[in-house]
Amino acid sequence: MHPVVLTAQPASIDLGGPVVETWAYGEAVPGPLVRLPAGDRLVATVTNALPDPTSVHWHGIALRNDMDGVPGLTQKAIAAGRSMKYEFTAPDPGTYMFHSHVGTQLDRGLYAPLIVDDPAEPLVYDAEHVVVLDDWLDGTGRTPDSVLKELQAGGMDMGGMDMDGMSAGGDSPLSPLLGGDAGDVQYPYYLINGRVATAPNTVTFTPGTRLRLRIINVGSDTAFRVALGGHRLSVVHSDGFPVRPVDTDAVLIGMGERIDVLVTLADGAFPLIALAEGKNASGLEVIRTGSGAAPTADTYPRELAGQVTGALMLEAADDAFLAERRPDRTHDLVLGGSMSDYQWTINDRVYSDRKDLQVRPGEVVRLKMTNSTMMFHPMHLHGHTFQVRSATGRGPRKDTVMVLPGETITADLVADNPGQWLVHCHNVYHGEAGMMTALAYIK
Repeated sequence: MHPVVLTAQPASIDLGGPVVETWAYGEAVPGPLVRLPAGDRLVATVTNALPDPTSVHWHGIALRNDMDGVPGLTQKAIAAGRSMKYEFTAPDPGTYMFHSHVGTQLDRGLYAPLIVDDPAEPLVYDAEHVVVLDDWLDGTGRTPDSVLKELQAGGMDMGGMDMDGMSAGGDSPLSPLLGGDAGDVQYPYYLINGRVATAPNTVTFTPGTRLRLRIINVGSDTAFRVALGGHRLSVVHSDGFPVRPVDTDAVLIGMGERIDVLVTLADGAFPLIALAEGKNASGLEVIRTGSGAAPTADTYPRELAGQVTGALMLEAADDAFLAERRPDRTHDLVLGGSMSDYQWTINDRVYSDRKDLQVRPGEVVRLKMTNSTMMFHPMHLHGHTFQVRSATGRGPRKDTVMVLPGETITADLVADNPGQWLVHCHNVYHGEAGMMTALAYIK
């Protein structure tokens, strides 16, 4: 058994110069790392010291339904001044996270990494480092709730955003990766492990270290292009599950996704850059193995304009691959909506008017997600992983997948975890404006 105690509370957080009043788990952003071996039981006591109800969702974990943390679907929200005990077994090793699943609370500081270790870890590396990416606005004169109201009132908050793929780090053009608009919100800060780019964290290793980077995007409206200056990366996991390794210059990671990479560190001081895709800004962390001047906030490593690997370019490793079978049931999910009235839908319905995606235990279920909008949508399924079917039938095994404008993603899952499970866009503003539904087991 692995006991954890969490308190969701108001907190004054120093982001590296800017000090913001926000909500956090304890007194730090990100919140405390939770780590346990696969097959162990997590027992988390969560106390709500906030003025509003809250919950905790254990993102990516195939856990029991009543512990999933979705008020109105799997539990009652934790009222102000009350506590709840979450107890479940973490079945699969990998890189995960946990966060509030009430309203726009994710876009405050209510998030933290969750690492499930493999007792028989097959990867060989010397050290690891958890990299948490975020877009930040809370406590800067705006709150996530006020931004949502502005968007719903028709106030498009996209000042300074680049819609044609010209991105960050100076005047250098980058190939567009999102197929349309880069997001709805222009954030004042982009963080790596809770720090702004002008006051980055520095992490120190020795030259030649084989390093595992566990990269987690907890952002609410931003996809990041991530590179380590002077290095090539080997992608080894996506959303916790192993993939056939791919060497690349940079990775693209959408909201709710996690990507693990291996890298052998050279001698010097190197910029780990998280470029806010299409938003003319970036986050920075310094990885130091030797002498040399530290990279600065305007550093623009050439790797950002090199080979960029997104999750859909990956293939599941043999031990993670879900072999193709004729589906017992297919659900079409048409992603709709627009900025004009700021209502986002699945199959022309908002969440309050949803028509559940019904499944029976043991079925192979195919989800066909078609994006009819001009925005990208990272679609997340609770309580399961799915096998993305590429043109050859072998994509990655995931729980969150970016669906670009005009694109259709086909993904198969085995209905082996009964309950009612949320399916939603992990852009918190799209989700709150309606782009959510439920996968519901029936007898």
